[in-house]
Amino acid sequence: MERRFLGNTGIEVSRMCMGTLTMGPLQARLSPEEGAELIVQAYERGVTFFDTADLYGTYEHLALALRRIPRERVVIASRCYEYTYRGMKAAIHRALEALGTDYIDIFGLHEQETALTLSGHEDALLCAADAKRAGTIRAVSVSTHAIEVVEALGDRHGVDVVHPIFNMRGIGIIDGHVEQMAEAIRKVRARGVGVYSMKPLGGGHLLKQALQAIAWVLSNECVDSMAIGVRDLRELEIDVALVEGRPVDEGALQRIACDKRLFIEGWCLRCGRCVKACHQGALRLGPSGLEVDHSRCVLCGYCVAQCRDFCIKVL
Repeated sequence: MERRFLGNTGIEVSRMCMGTLTMGPLQARLSPEEGAELIVQAYERGVTFFDTADLYGTYEHLALALRRIPRERVVIASRCYEYTYRGMKAAIHRALEALGTDYIDIFGLHEQETALTLSGHEDALLCAADAKRAGTIRAVSVSTHAIEVVEALGDRHGVDVVHPIFNMRGIGIIDGHVEQMAEAIRKVRARGVGVYSMKPLGGGHLLKQALQAIAWVLSNECVDSMAIGVRDLRELEIDVALVEGRPVDEGALQRIACDKRLFIEGWCLRCGRCVKACHQGALRLGPSGLEVDHSRCVLCGYCVAQCRDFCIKVL
C-alpha cells in the first residue's frame, strides 16, 4: 500500500487509515480481542495508520494489537472534546495509559463545529502544544465536519493535522458544498498542514459507488490519507482492495450497502439528547417517538454515545 507524509509533520502514513469507531461499543461492539485481531490483519495488509478517539471506547482494542505489532511501525491518532488545559492533559494521560504507549502520534480536538468553537478550545490546544514539546504527542490535530473550521486553521499556528469530512457528494458537511471544502483543504495543505479525511463513503451512502468514491478522494493530491471504518475482515479486505485500486466483488459491496442502519429501540424515552448531538439533522422527535432521516444519517454513532438507556444502535 502506498504511503505518504502527513503535511510537514514528518509522520509517514498509509493511504488508508483504519477507523476504529465502527468496531467499538458505539457500533459493532467487537470485544477488545476481536478488535485487536482485526487491527493486526489490517497491519499485515499494509495499513499502518489507525484512528481512534476518547469517545470511541477502542483504546483497549488498540492496546492489545500493539502487543503484536512493533509500535514504531504504526501511527495512532486520537482526540477528545476537552476545552480546558487540565481536561486536555487528563485526556492525553488517559490515552497513554489505556494504549500502553509512551507517546501518541497525533492527538487533538474532536468534532469542532465553528471557528468560534475552535477559539473556545484554545487552552486545550495550548496543552496539546506543550505535550508535543514534551514528546508525549508528535502532532496536534483538529477534526471537523465544517468548512469554516478548516478555513480557520489557515490563520492558526500550532495545528499540524486536520481531519475533515470529505467525499464526492459532500455528505456530512454541515456548512457548505464539497467544492468549498476541497478549496479549504487545498489552502490549509499549502501551509504544510497534514490532511487525512473521513467518511469517503458518506457513512455508507456511497457504498454502491464505492470504487468511484474512494478513487475520487485519492485523486485529490491534498489528501494524504483517508480514514475508513472497519468492523470485520470482509469489510477490511474490500476497503484495502478499493484503496489499492484492485477489483472487488460487486455482490459483497451490495450486501454491505444493505446491512448498515441506525436502529431505535422501542424503549426510547424521547429525552432529546441524541437530537442535539446530531449535527446532520438526521434525528427528530416525532409524534410516535424518535425518527431517523436515513438520507441524512452518516452513521457516525455520536448519538449512540448520548443515549443513557442504550436504545440507539448502528446495525
